[in-house]
Amino acid sequence: MKKIITFIIFLLIVTVNAQTKTTYTYAIKGKDTLQLDVYQPKNSISTDTFPSLLWMHGGGFGGGTRDNEWEQKLAEYAANNGFVGISISYRLMRKGEPTGFGCNCPKEEKLSTFKAAAEDYMDAALFVSKNAEKLNINTNQIIAGGSSAGAEGILNAVYMREYFIENLEKYKTVQFAGVFSLAGAIVNANYITKDNAIPTVLFHGTDDNLVPFGTASHHYCDVDKPGYLVLEGSSSIVEKLIALETSYYFYVKKGGKHEMAGVPFYDLDNVFNFFKQTVLEDKTIQIKKINNK
Repeated sequence: MKKIITFIIFLLIVTVNAQTKTTYTYAIKGKDTLQLDVYQPKNSISTDTFPSLLWMHGGGFGGGTRDNEWEQKLAEYAANNGFVGISISYRLMRKGEPTGFGCNCPKEEKLSTFKAAAEDYMDAALFVSKNAEKLNINTNQIIAGGSSAGAEGILNAVYMREYFIENLEKYKTVQFAGVFSLAGAIVNANYITKDNAIPTVLFHGTDDNLVPFGTASHHYCDVDKPGYLVLEGSSSIVEKLIALETSYYFYVKKGGKHEMAGVPFYDLDNVFNFFKQTVLEDKTIQIKKINNK
């Protein structure tokens, strides 16, 4: 009897701590069936609404998955902290391409890849917005997040919607309340304006060898290479946010390279606290944290 009671208690604990994950198809584009995984906060009920983190994984637009260990852990963390965690798949435009996404990939193909990622991200956001009631989401509190290639995708979708998206009317109901970028960059930071600037979290290494920390060519390609394309990284984005008096949280790793694209579980408490204060409580906060280790 004692063993049976112990087993029942164990099952109850597992049930209480288990995450509720549901997978949806948000778009079908050619041979690509694009899905997203939704992780609900524990003990949520159908009438609850929550802020959400809509996450786009990295992988150089040729690899990565929405349900790998780190993306799953991040979505679960969000759900454990009062957010609906959502991790999406998207078209991997450079998968199998011999030129990859470096200096041999022509600039035009890079911009086309950015465009496809921005479109897919906006389609995922539109699906979330249209199904907000079913997903328990407050559409005024959606945080756009991504790592590396995913960070480029979400930054271009949020701040350069007018540049990359052709049918703006289709997405008129989609709005974002914050940005969470890991080792990302934008094509042109001048598209960040008083009208679209929102609380932004950025993690970046000063010596990132792929995505520039400031303003430089993507992958630091020489000007005579097909893939020469100037991007504006986290430092340049923060300069715009400072000028616009917009909230930001900037984590700088001195000497850090592209490993800063990894999910910063060591600092997520501060990240989510920043969003709770700036998005949920409408406070203005500007923080720059420098890690010299």
